[in-house]
Amino acid sequence: MELFDSLKQKINGQNKTIVFPEGADVRVLGAASRLAADGLIKAIVLGDKIDIQATATNHAIDLTPLTILDPADMSTADHEAMLDALVERRKGKNTVEQAEKMLTDPNYIGTMMVYMGQADGMVSGAVHPTGDTVRPALQIIKTKPGVRRISGAFIMQKGDARYVFADCAINIELDAAGMAEVAVESAHTAKVFDIDPKVALLSFSTKGSAKGDMVTKVQEATQLAHEAAPDLAVDGELQFDAAFVASVAAQKAPDSKVAGHANVFVFPELQSGNIGYKIAQRFGGFEAIGPILQGLNKPVSDLSRGCNEEDVYKVAIITAAQSLN
Repeated sequence: MELFDSLKQKINGQNKTIVFPEGADVRVLGAASRLAADGLIKAIVLGDKIDIQATATNHAIDLTPLTILDPADMSTADHEAMLDALVERRKGKNTVEQAEKMLTDPNYIGTMMVYMGQADGMVSGAVHPTGDTVRPALQIIKTKPGVRRISGAFIMQKGDARYVFADCAINIELDAAGMAEVAVESAHTAKVFDIDPKVALLSFSTKGSAKGDMVTKVQEATQLAHEAAPDLAVDGELQFDAAFVASVAAQKAPDSKVAGHANVFVFPELQSGNIGYKIAQRFGGFEAIGPILQGLNKPVSDLSRGCNEEDVYKVAIITAAQSLN
């Protein structure tokens, strides 16, 4: 089954609510309208209602399926409830006045809606830079228990082949504990996409074929991943060919249950991860879907500012699917 057909089946009838803080953007508004009209999600769009109406009129977008929330029209009671919840969540870190200012930012309002259970996930970033989407999520939704950092995964798809590459978007450097976290979280992401995770922690060395601090880090990360998720099929350190090609694995790592069969690839730092997914995308002809943010208590997705309506549509489907787990 095609990837997004499978995800649509998962979320259909689940009544998941996704909030879009950039409601006046034509790409966002068009995608939100389609998603709601298709019955896949309940969509809340934030923004100036006059601007939203103008965008809809100019581009023939149906607003009927949408819930439009203009922050200027928020009732005093709703605003006070959100303000109180934000001050409590940020206790000792922000004053009431600072919290008031935060709630003039639609990304903070959307994040608070997710935190307060008014929405199941948030999709932003078509207009705002990544930091404006991620910062409120880290401050308010925060990472899962035991997870110190978020990371960014890509689903690499070509025909029936699907793989997870991580971290390709967020962490410039990872220590062993961070790499182990990325491995476990990437396995969770794989399951959202019906991939039975077999996780390879990548290196320029396979099973001690080379030495050095970089190799030791991946070896330690593998051990930590085993301890954190004893039932997870995870192995390292593995070179990419040993992780991916069965005949190479038979020579380099014959005792590994992952080598030669890996479908989740964890890179030792951002430089190799970002280069790796772009090589697969440009040389290998794979579609790169993402980045998918991992490690948060509730899903928040960051769009590229170069996205189109179809990208927004797909990312919202992924966000709704993440909220099921």
